Amino acid sequence: MGFRPLHDRVLVKRIEAEEKTAGGIIIPDTAKEKPQEGEVIAAGTGLKSDDGKITPLDVKAGDRILFGKWSGTEVKLDGQDLLIMKESDILGIVG
Repeated sequence: MGFRPLHDRVLVKRIEAEEKTAGGIIIPDTAKEKPQEGEVIAAGTGLKSDDGKITPLDVKAGDRILFGKWSGTEVKLDGQDLLIMKESDILGIVG
């Protein structure tokens, strides 16, 4: 992929949620919420401070993350639906 996020932004691919509940009920597409878990595809170099120093990001490509329900901007790159978001929109790294 020929895309590199700038500064403190990350490119995220959503990880789709299970299609069944724990009890075995299949959830139709119309009732599903967008997943709030994803995988970092690419990350920027870091946030530049006023004195010119770059603070590196805490996430890297391959990390599984949780993010807010309305976080990021949806984009389509190479036929994939992806999100671009700031590192501050990320709630945490999973396992």
